[in-house]
Amino acid sequence: MPARVPLPEDRPWRVLGLMSGTSADGVDAVLVEVDPGAFTVGRPFLGLLGHAASHYPAPLREAVLAAAGGRLDPAGLCILQRRLGNHHATAARALCAGLGLTPDLAALHGQTVQHHPAEGATLQLADPYVLAETVGCPVVWDLRRRDLALGGQGAPLVPLTERWLHGSEPWLALNLGGIANLCAWDGRRLRAWDTGPAMSLLDLAAGRWLGRAYDPEGAGATGTVDEARLARWMDHPYFRQAPPKSTGREIFGEAWLETEAADLERLPLPDRLATLAAFTAEGVAQEAARLGPLPPGTQGLVSGGGARHRRVRAELARRLPLALADDHRFPPGAREAVSWALLGAASALGLPGNLPEVTGAQRPVALGSWVWP
Repeated sequence: MPARVPLPEDRPWRVLGLMSGTSADGVDAVLVEVDPGAFTVGRPFLGLLGHAASHYPAPLREAVLAAAGGRLDPAGLCILQRRLGNHHATAARALCAGLGLTPDLAALHGQTVQHHPAEGATLQLADPYVLAETVGCPVVWDLRRRDLALGGQGAPLVPLTERWLHGSEPWLALNLGGIANLCAWDGRRLRAWDTGPAMSLLDLAAGRWLGRAYDPEGAGATGTVDEARLARWMDHPYFRQAPPKSTGREIFGEAWLETEAADLERLPLPDRLATLAAFTAEGVAQEAARLGPLPPGTQGLVSGGGARHRRVRAELARRLPLALADDHRFPPGAREAVSWALLGAASALGLPGNLPEVTGAQRPVALGSWVWP
């Protein structure tokens, strides 16, 4: 990062991370301490100073889902960007004020509303200028498009940060947001990609058939899995595609559910939700099988909002050869925001934030564009 705003040389950096995931339910804000001199040895993370979740009000979430579903015109997208920018800035200000701390820099993910890696395109809506003026520190944002410019998927970008956060023993980390992604370290190499839907379809189903944004803890998914429908869904081309690969609501979102809704409505509601939960789990299991046999003692961790969905967890336990434990190191929803803070610090140091073997990019590269207050 150009030295327009000097960063501390005599203490750890305080880095603000802001993440809005494909679940489209709100913003997670974290403030972390980072040792800028420890990136070279792979241990830059020092601690979490604070975390706060700020849920989108219903009209804002509806606008985000409309954008993700291709139902928002250019004027609507323009206005949505500012509305999201305001929401992110408010969340950041509340966290920092509550802690009585000012960040040295901020890393802003923004809200993904379109992701088309085959076309080299992705769109995360946010407003770094509003954030920079609100919190008074430099902001790095738009971290995915540099990887896409080099032929990558622009995702997943958290594997490198997972390597910084975990130890050297074998592990598999599964994140269940709107889309599910896995990241695995076998002691020799790191592999990661999106496995398919996590909560995107289940949340849309809850809105359609339960009249609420989501089904708390999967209370409604008590029925029997329709294995024939599940087998048909697993024939989707995405599951035949080899990594590197990534996906989003463009594939597993409103259009998908609209296509399947009439057929699903032949089933009792508990069976519909149970079958959708099994779809999430079977996608994870089928994609995890690409890893081959896992080393003995591999630790399995699960995070994200879907980790609290009891039926998804039960289906994962039935279909995966590895037991998954809850990730208690961070509060629910905080882990990806921590990852984004680490990627922002790496960018400030001019260090790569992508892994070409994961994203398919031509080379590792520092990510993002910078805005100063």
